[in-house]
Amino acid sequence: MDKKKSVNYERTLVLVKPDGVQRGLTGEILSRFERKGLKIVAMKMVWPTAKQAKEHYFWSDEEKRGNGERTIAAYAERGIEIKEDPIKLAEKTQAKLFQYLEAGPIVAFVIEGAHAIAHVRKLVGSGNPLQADVGTIRADFTIDSYILADEDERITRNLIHASGNVSEAEREMKVWFTEKEMVDYDLAIEKILYDTEWEKVRGDLTKKD
Repeated sequence: MDKKKSVNYERTLVLVKPDGVQRGLTGEILSRFERKGLKIVAMKMVWPTAKQAKEHYFWSDEEKRGNGERTIAAYAERGIEIKEDPIKLAEKTQAKLFQYLEAGPIVAFVIEGAHAIAHVRKLVGSGNPLQADVGTIRADFTIDSYILADEDERITRNLIHASGNVSEAEREMKVWFTEKEMVDYDLAIEKILYDTEWEKVRGDLTKKD
């Protein structure tokens, strides 16, 4: 299998958000992905501008409506009724996200590998750290929650962002990186992970002994 021709071989964007950088968790977070067998092909530290924050958290009206409706449903589960227009509610959330991302330096990186988007999302965990599975980055390294954030009228400080799907990843990568900044190289472990001849070669070596 040629890994670069497989539809399952993907690139995705990850951001260590300002709170993750300030808490010195960048190295720990990066190591989680590397130990999984995923490859970092681009990385930089940057203090986001207002333009970058708005481009990163760009939502169409359809996406705003969906976000707003999910927020209303989440409040309803807690017995709180929200009658606000979903789009306007989402725009308020969006404004908080802009402010959060602009609060300090971030570390942006592009991760590459088989099923990269799904694997990264699993390692990151739920957007609400209180509901994230034990062993995920958000569950292990923060005690924040939607409840605490709502009480303080801020966004949840959940350390990290990871693209949710292929189209989102493609759009978000362009906010932070040019194609020239993506490095194409081979890792030693890729031979074990992807090379279809690996078992055969190992078997032939054993026979020679």
